[in-house]
Amino acid sequence: MKFSTDIWVAALIRRVDLGGGTAVVVHKGDARAGSVLIKVLHRREGRARLYAEATRADGETVWMRPAASEAEPEIDAYIARARRIDPDLWVVELDDPQGRHFLTEPVEAD
Repeated sequence: MKFSTDIWVAALIRRVDLGGGTAVVVHKGDARAGSVLIKVLHRREGRARLYAEATRADGETVWMRPAASEAEPEIDAYIARARRIDPDLWVVELDDPQGRHFLTEPVEAD
């Protein structure tokens, strides 16, 4: 069973808080079925990563990195383009001293 997006995002934010990081919803999309982009900041190393939800051919939900760059301005540009295409998109920004993404689902090419 898949949760609505607002509940899933709230659970992610809770995991981040419990793990010692900070999470902020930068853009709130459709509460029931909006897609999610997760921007992870690792300030100690001066890098950022972006994760997007995807569905494999077998129907399994996974997370992937849609932008290979770890430069924050390039990731922000990707997010801006994605938001123009999909106004229901959620954007969640995580700031973690260890650069963790806190995703419990499978992550490809991490």
